[in-house]
Amino acid sequence: MSFMNLTCLAIAGACIWIVILLLPWRPWATAESLDAAPDFSEDDLSDITALIPARNEAGVIETTLSGLKAQGDSLNIILVDDQSVDGTARAAKASARKNLRVVSGEPLPTGWSGKLWALEQGLRHVDTELLLLLDADIELKPGILQTLRKKMHEDDLQLISLMVTLRMVSFWERLLMPAFIYFFKMLYPFRLSNSTFPFVAAAAGGCILVKTEAIREIGGFGALRNELIDDCALAKRVKSSGHRIWIGLSHSACSLRPYEDLRTIWNMVARTAFNQLRYSALLLFLCTAIMIIAFWLPVAGLFFPSTMSKIISASALCAMALSYFPILRFYGLTKACALCLPAVGTLYLAMTWTSAIRFWQGKGSEWKGRSYASKQGPKGA
Repeated sequence: MSFMNLTCLAIAGACIWIVILLLPWRPWATAESLDAAPDFSEDDLSDITALIPARNEAGVIETTLSGLKAQGDSLNIILVDDQSVDGTARAAKASARKNLRVVSGEPLPTGWSGKLWALEQGLRHVDTELLLLLDADIELKPGILQTLRKKMHEDDLQLISLMVTLRMVSFWERLLMPAFIYFFKMLYPFRLSNSTFPFVAAAAGGCILVKTEAIREIGGFGALRNELIDDCALAKRVKSSGHRIWIGLSHSACSLRPYEDLRTIWNMVARTAFNQLRYSALLLFLCTAIMIIAFWLPVAGLFFPSTMSKIISASALCAMALSYFPILRFYGLTKACALCLPAVGTLYLAMTWTSAIRFWQGKGSEWKGRSYASKQGPKGA
């Protein structure tokens, strides 16, 4: 291949990262963030109901409920025990949390995901203005719920959500979890989602504060019952109804769920990755081409014989690292982690292909002992 062709390949890789850095909505930035005020003082939270869908979460549910207790005693809590077999309901009741109601979940109907069915059952018992949708493995830091409610009122929002801080303890968590959030922000730029721009709407399902009326206005959780990526589907429905939404990063809401090995993270990503591409083979191949050009051409360009190719490729790698630094800084990780981004991107691409292959094989998605076929109900309990 001629020097000119090699240089063109190097330029293609560099252009992607330069464009990403120059995009006006700055998908790589961390400006959209929200944490609890340091001068927290307990406030009346009786206008909020925390709704927790829980399936086999006995190991973490007491910590989650303790985080809610730290918000204030007036908070209402409904925990829907979704057919757990590990004593989740018993562990929740043992916490002796004031204003806690434990609802025994009914068997899962065809056409529903387990989480949405649990939320739908809990919604029947909600009579407050605001609804906090909280995963059973999320710990809230004191004062964050008041901060969320304040921002909702000040900015006239109908829905506000936090991208919780994922566990980053094991080697694989520290390598892959920052990139998980980085790629999510690339797919759903927070600044566009938080604006009136109609084609991007994102939410992070671990922690969402929403007006109860907005949920009922879209038809309850039944309107989303066959959605695998239910949080973004909810945000899209609320935003398309003419309401304002907001999403941001946070240190004040933390995931308790461990992902200690590669296999666990792989299956977590593969569960919904092809769904993100709308089950389109064309989008999959396009995504593959872009990832190869973006992540591997700059690396390969360092070994091209042309000096110009080497310079351009080195510039591309610098731009790549610059786009990743804000996420690493936000989570207190060393900037050296940016050197691993080409390898990390390749792993996520492989996870996406795994998701597609499983879909083509008719295996669907699996989560907590249930298997979901694409756009169908569960295949097993």
